[in-house]
Amino acid sequence: MALSLLALLLAACGGKDATLDEEGRSRRNDATLYETAKKQIDVGGYDRAVTLLEQLEIYFPFSEYTRRGQLDLIYAYYKVGNIESAIDAANEFIRENPTYPDIDYAYYLRGLIYFDRDANAIEKLFGVDLAQRPPADAERSLSYFSELVRRFPESDYAPDARQRMVHLRERLARFEVYVANYYADRRAWVAAARRARNVVEDFQDTSVVTEALQIMARSYRELGMDDLAEDAERVLRENQVATSSGKKKRGLFRRNKEVKPERPAS
Repeated sequence: MALSLLALLLAACGGKDATLDEEGRSRRNDATLYETAKKQIDVGGYDRAVTLLEQLEIYFPFSEYTRRGQLDLIYAYYKVGNIESAIDAANEFIRENPTYPDIDYAYYLRGLIYFDRDANAIEKLFGVDLAQRPPADAERSLSYFSELVRRFPESDYAPDARQRMVHLRERLARFEVYVANYYADRRAWVAAARRARNVVEDFQDTSVVTEALQIMARSYRELGMDDLAEDAERVLRENQVATSSGKKKRGLFRRNKEVKPERPAS
């Protein structure tokens, strides 16, 4: 009886190992498992890649292939729409591998994940103006991309991040102007001026600075603050002249303010 039970157990184990080998998931071969997962990513099999890369972590927690695979797992989570797992995996990788050669890729993916989530919001399907939607994801994306270019200015991902940051700054500025107009329409002049001033101070390189200055000038006039209104109108005129002559726009306040990604080669 005991021998029969042992034979059954051995057969079951043998069958399981055979299945793992067939699917490239042999516990004896971390390289095979990793390469199989990469191939799945290359052909768009992201769900399968997630399964394989999660198994790689379980079977080979200390393997160098597992560390490589953790970067691919962030990307695979992102592609299957598992945003929270992707962000958690990216944060964990950054925390545990601060000197890893391809750590900049994890920083880049964090920004990209929130960038795409903001750009692909369901409201777009119903024709809602993106400027009218609170930009929480855009703010996170800008923060993550800013951290990438600050820490790794020479990263291969930095040029793409900088381009996306231009779009994100425009997105945030347009939302501020939308809110400023909302307050102005309701004659809440203090709030309108504050929101417009945020644009002039923090988003001077965006296309909505002129509109923000107009809101500021009107709001200050309505509040009886003529000196501030005239200041805003003066800068508005100077900016319009500078824009028409191709010169850089001037700021109102003097302050010292400072796309499918390629995976790292194995």
